Amino acid sequence: VQLTPRRWLNLQEYQSKKIMADHGVTVQRFFVADSANDALEAAQRLKAKEVVLKAQILAGGRGKGIFNSGLKGGVHLTKDPKTVEQLAKQMIGYNLSTKQTPKDGVTVKKVMVAEALDISRETYFAILMDRACNGPVMVGSPQGGMDIEEVAVTSPELIFKEEIDIFEGIKDWQALQMAKNLGFQGALQQQAADQIKKLYNLFLKIDATQVEVNPFGETPEGQVVCFDAKINFDDNAEFRQKEIFAMDDKSENEPIENEAAKYDLKYIGLDGNIACFVNGAGLAMATCDIISLNGGKPANFLDLGGGVKEAQVYQAFKLLTADPKVEAILVNIFGGIVNCAIIANGITKACQELELKVPLVVRLEGTNVHEAQRILSESGLPITSASDLEDAAKKAVASVAKK
Repeated sequence: VQLTPRRWLNLQEYQSKKIMADHGVTVQRFFVADSANDALEAAQRLKAKEVVLKAQILAGGRGKGIFNSGLKGGVHLTKDPKTVEQLAKQMIGYNLSTKQTPKDGVTVKKVMVAEALDISRETYFAILMDRACNGPVMVGSPQGGMDIEEVAVTSPELIFKEEIDIFEGIKDWQALQMAKNLGFQGALQQQAADQIKKLYNLFLKIDATQVEVNPFGETPEGQVVCFDAKINFDDNAEFRQKEIFAMDDKSENEPIENEAAKYDLKYIGLDGNIACFVNGAGLAMATCDIISLNGGKPANFLDLGGGVKEAQVYQAFKLLTADPKVEAILVNIFGGIVNCAIIANGITKACQELELKVPLVVRLEGTNVHEAQRILSESGLPITSASDLEDAAKKAVASVAKK
C-alpha cells in the first residue's frame, strides 16, 4: 500500500534558518534564489571563500538525489560564483528525486546559496516535548552528524538528557552542563551554552514541539554554528503563530490534500479502489484494516473530524467521486459529538446533485442515528445500509467484486 501521510506544518530549510537567525541563533549566512541569475548575484554578494548551493524541497537525502536535467546531487560546493549559476540552471524548474520523494521527484522552485563553513567537530542537540516528563527535555550527544537513534543503540552512554521546568525556564548551569557534555571546551563552552539558551527561547516563543540541530558544530575559527535544523510545530498554536504558519509550502502536497484542507477535511491517499469516509483517525485505520481483511483494498480515507457540517459532507463526496480509482464508497461514522442526521442529509444531497455512479455502503452509529436512518431510507436512493463495521466492509468489497 502506498501511503501519502498527512503533512503537518513543514518548512523549507531556508525558512527554518531564517527563524533561527531572527532569534539570535548562529547559522550560516545565506540568500534564497528562484532563478539562476539570482543565484549568481547571491553567490557574489556573500563574498565567501566557498559557497554551498542547496535545492529546497521538503525531503531528505538531497545530496544523493538526481535531477531529471541529468545533474546529480541537490547539494553542491564551489569556490566559483559562475559555477553556482550553471548549477542553478540545472536545478531550478527541474524535478529532484531522492529516497524520500515520489518516483518522479519534486520540482525545485528555489535554491539556497549559503556560505560554506568548515566543521572541525560535530555534535547533536535537540529540545523536545516529552510526555513522560510533562514538559521540555534537552537531548545532546558529542556524536553529531549521524542518526541519533544509531548512537543511542551503539553508544547509549553518549546520550545526555536534561529536563527543563517549563515554568522556571532553562537555568544557566543547565545550558553550561549540556555544553560540557557535548564536548565544547574553553571559550567555546560558554558560546555553546549561550546558543543552547537561545534555542530554548526560540522553542518556547514559536510553540515548537521539537527543535533538532544536527550538526550543532564548531568551526576551526572558533565559532559555534547550527549547521542544519529541523523544527516541528504545535498545530494547535496556529492562532498564535500566524506568520509562521503562513510560510507553509503546500505546493508539494497532492492537489486533493489541499482541496480537502479548504473544508477542514483530512485526506490520505491509498492505492486501492474502496474509498473510506469516516470521523476520526483511529476509526479510519480500523476501517482500512477491515476492508483489507475482507479481501478489498482501501483507495483513501477522508476524516471528517468532530465539528462536521452538511456542506463538508457534500464536499467530501465531491472529492472522493473525482478520484478515478474509486469504485465504491464506504461511509463509517460513529456519532459521539457528530450528529448522524447531519451526515445523512449531506449524503442524500451529494448523491442527488453529484449523480453518484458508484456503490455506496453506509454504517452509522451513535447520536441521532434513528433519524439518520429514516432520512436515508426515505431518500429513495440506492444506498446500502450496514448493521456494523464488519457487515459494511463485506458489502463494500462485494459491490466491487460484482463490477
